[in-house]
Amino acid sequence: MYRRSLIAATLAAPAIGQAQTDTRPSITVAVQKIANSNTLDIARENSNVGTRHFSCYTEPLVDTDWLDTMLPRPGLALSWQRRDARTVEVTLRPGVRFHNGDEMTAEDVAASFGPERLMGGTSGAAARVPNEVRTQGRAVFPGLTTEITGRHSLRFVTERPDPALDKRLGHRISVIVSKRSLEEAPNWLTWARKPIGTGPYRVAEFRPDNMLILEAFDEYWGGRPPLKRIRFVEVPEVSSRIAGLLSGEYQFACDIPPDQIPEIERNRAFEVQGGLIANHRFITFDQAHPQLADPRVRRAVSLAIDRDAIIAGLWSGRTEVPRGMQFPFYGSMYLADWPKPRFDIAEARRLVRESGYRGEAIPYRLLNNYYTAQTPTAQVLVEMWRAAGLNVAIQMRENWAQITAPGPDRALRDWSSTVFIADPVSNMPSTWGRNGAYPAGGEWRNEEAFAASDALESEMDEDRRRAAMRKLLTVLEHDDPAYAILHQAANFTGKRRDIRWKAAQSFLMDFRPGNWGV
Repeated sequence: MYRRSLIAATLAAPAIGQAQTDTRPSITVAVQKIANSNTLDIARENSNVGTRHFSCYTEPLVDTDWLDTMLPRPGLALSWQRRDARTVEVTLRPGVRFHNGDEMTAEDVAASFGPERLMGGTSGAAARVPNEVRTQGRAVFPGLTTEITGRHSLRFVTERPDPALDKRLGHRISVIVSKRSLEEAPNWLTWARKPIGTGPYRVAEFRPDNMLILEAFDEYWGGRPPLKRIRFVEVPEVSSRIAGLLSGEYQFACDIPPDQIPEIERNRAFEVQGGLIANHRFITFDQAHPQLADPRVRRAVSLAIDRDAIIAGLWSGRTEVPRGMQFPFYGSMYLADWPKPRFDIAEARRLVRESGYRGEAIPYRLLNNYYTAQTPTAQVLVEMWRAAGLNVAIQMRENWAQITAPGPDRALRDWSSTVFIADPVSNMPSTWGRNGAYPAGGEWRNEEAFAASDALESEMDEDRRRAAMRKLLTVLEHDDPAYAILHQAANFTGKRRDIRWKAAQSFLMDFRPGNWGV
């Protein structure tokens, strides 16, 4: 017995001189905000700030190369194959572990897409899933069911033909989480503040409106994470984020306005990374507001915006005006001939006169720099609209609930739209489609647009899909405007120059193996 115990102890003991400490670095990332909903479920959070960190601890089935090509690639799914217009079969990567030690199987994937989480339910345990999550799930994955075909394989089936089903599997809300963690959590909120995913880092601590602490998950299928610990800390003021970066308190400072980039890079020990990302900034219209009921007024709002002046003055020329609500990486679904929104102050004034508008106040709800350069942009916009004869009045609000709440002072508001897959179904139907966020909120409805959105989601013929996209943009941006695009978003992150890390073409921050070095 003694000899056996001695041998076991000898085998368990580290070799003489072997390092006993984890030498990987720990970092602090200063962010403007950690989460709007005070949860870490991206289907509930569904925001730019939540996008920053969600992929550190959870992952969708299909990965996206956010650093370079923007194209899908294998992730938790080793392969996927379309069988017919309604069916995609998926083979899972074997041996993937959740943060609780369980192996990921088809049961977990089915639960992640099922009533236990994404689709929610109206009775039993499924009823505890918030309505916001169910709404997102059913908008991004309309009529979806799953069929388990093996321990590491399953089939996704939709009620109607879906030309983009395989691409949707890479959407940010389609992250895979542990079925057991869903079942064992006492309530949805407890689970959503510490989700059990498959990412390279696990949630160690989350203090809403304060900080998020992540720790390395060394069983990560993609290799040993390069960082021991990541602390996201909420620092609302840009000046404080920059000061903390330069002092060494933070290793990364997010959402740096372009005019502050020279201040950081004046110190050769630091640099700012970033550029255009898959997000558009725009002004959205409440169609029901008396002063915006006439489409001519909404067209005038858009025509009065000198976007090039805003980009030059507030963005140092570091972003651009897109060709409508679309991106070139859509490939064959990108309408390259679609016109950019134009600046025509004379036409804006004519439309204002023709509409019969008489100078009544048009409320403009605004947060204080949630978006980069948001407040100065709004101040410039008000003057541009004034030049067209539009009396727009800024009304500062404290949070998004106040921004979106129905009421007589909801007319104009700021918004942005992030795309997560290389197809317009990523955001168009879930935002402006028949069951989209804007119709659901009572801000905008148009049957022609709904029909075009339906065709975009169900037509298998690419030419007909392109025609549907053109019709949808025609309604949304001209005939019955739902928004006025400002510019493509750009995102800038300050960091130490000696850290080898590449910014994504998204708000997402990638700290996986291969994107870190010193």
